Amino acid sequence: MYPQIRNLREDSDLTQVQMAEILNCSQRIYSNYERGDVDIPTAILIKLAKYHKVSTDYLLGLTNCKKQYPKK
Repeated sequence: MYPQIRNLREDSDLTQVQMAEILNCSQRIYSNYERGDVDIPTAILIKLAKYHKVSTDYLLGLTNCKKQYPKK
């Protein structure tokens, strides 16, 4: 389960349908990502991180720090 993804979506006042449109996927697939029923593809994970301005580690639950690392 990826509660961070759901929380970020809700904090942005977006529905699953709207988030799916941003990611160019179906609502059903996006819902599967939030529930952790399927692994999130790397490309989608990166899009989510960029959209919400958080690190991929945060999305995956590896850290509580939302901060993105600056590009070198």
